[in-house]
Amino acid sequence: MSRFFNLSVVSPVLVSAVVLVACSHKHAEKHGENDGHGHNHDHQDEIVMSPKDAARFGVKVEAVGRSPFSEIVKVSGEIMPAATERAVIIATTSGVVKLAKGIEIGKNVKAGELIATISAKNLTGGDSNQTSLVTMQAAKRELDRLEPLLKDGLITKKEYNEALRAYEEAKSSYSPTAATGRAVSGMTGVISVLAVNDGAYVETGQPIATITRNTRLTLKALLPSGDIDFLGKISTANFRPSHSDKIINLADRNGVLLSSSANGGGDTPGYLPVYFSFENYGDVVPGSPAEIYLVGSAKTEALTVPVEAVSEQQGTKFIYIKIDDHGYHKQNVTAGRSDGKRVEITTGLNDGDSVVTSGCTFIRLAETSTVVPEGHSHSH
Repeated sequence: MSRFFNLSVVSPVLVSAVVLVACSHKHAEKHGENDGHGHNHDHQDEIVMSPKDAARFGVKVEAVGRSPFSEIVKVSGEIMPAATERAVIIATTSGVVKLAKGIEIGKNVKAGELIATISAKNLTGGDSNQTSLVTMQAAKRELDRLEPLLKDGLITKKEYNEALRAYEEAKSSYSPTAATGRAVSGMTGVISVLAVNDGAYVETGQPIATITRNTRLTLKALLPSGDIDFLGKISTANFRPSHSDKIINLADRNGVLLSSSANGGGDTPGYLPVYFSFENYGDVVPGSPAEIYLVGSAKTEALTVPVEAVSEQQGTKFIYIKIDDHGYHKQNVTAGRSDGKRVEITTGLNDGDSVVTSGCTFIRLAETSTVVPEGHSHSH
């Protein structure tokens, strides 16, 4: 009996476009014939679709061959701001704030640019010595924050030395004449938070604004402790942010493996943290969870297909193989690891097979269709 595409399961537009036909063949060859690639096909299970219909429905195939493929471990993680990508501007003295011209949320500022002045004239609490003390203490807190990051490899020695120099300068300025009443940006970036309004009264040490830059971000991957042997093999990663369907390759973003630790994931017991740094092109949001594919050592020869080529039904994974101009065969396979773009096929696929990589849905609909137009027949 022939099998046809069930028009009731597709849109009216597709119904009006074309009728797909999937026929069960009766061949002169006996059932179970080998196709020359190691597959035994029962022609009663062959799915037929004309080249014209295949083209209309976007069915595409790829001839698979053995090629290098990296060992992959899929893990969860998160995207974080880089350690040096955020700076809080604080009031250097108590007084009335006067914002510099043009200061507003979203404004780009340079390192050292004036954000606001604070006047303590006719006000109490404007002790310049206290201001210098607060500045020195803030610089010391920043230095203490960066020290463990330097040990973990999350920042460079240059960045740490800049913070050390800032602390030493603040320390040397701790005197009754150190107060200036000026609040300046400590980095080049964008004003993301403006904590006070023009003319507001602030206390010494109160936040005035926050400067951020997201040109580089940190990717934190959590490798299960059971995969500790994979830790030393990691070279790079691919990831998919939770807010996107796009897989991002760190190699395309000047990604760098910062550090990995076998001492545990801190607040995530049972996991080993792995950190990467990469360039942000404005399409990645800090603070987002991510699906991460850690890339390890490469196999010299592996059979892989695009992830879109693999389907699953009742726990069994399968692909569609094109066996001739009109015929397709459903082939059960065993899938290995995926790098987010391609998946290794360990059994069920042979070198040289033509695998359907696009339009699998229409092949599947044709396979399961049982509606037979009157008067139709198909034979070879």
